Amino acid sequence: MEAKSKLRYVRMSPQKARLVVDMVRGKNVQEALNILRFSPQKPAAIVSGVVKSAVANAEQAGVADVDKLFIKAITVDQGPALKRFIPRAQGRASRIRKPTSHVQVILDEK
Repeated sequence: MEAKSKLRYVRMSPQKARLVVDMVRGKNVQEALNILRFSPQKPAAIVSGVVKSAVANAEQAGVADVDKLFIKAITVDQGPALKRFIPRAQGRASRIRKPTSHVQVILDEK
């Protein structure tokens, strides 16, 4: 039985988040949470929260054994970018893009 969890509009770059997500794709949930816990990147803490939420959703749905769960699919999609401006020399302005991401986790039993 599958369990899903989504986090949308989180303020992190999808490119940097995909590097973290690639480390845990296909792994057992316990192993994935350990990898994320000791990873120094900022997206690791956010992805860890989404995985924990998916585990809680699985428990709520009545999965037989939570210890047998593994990450079937985990994706990071690009969200809308916040656009800001910063003053530059000679009266010009430069655009700053603050990217957002959508993280989706699907767990399944082995």
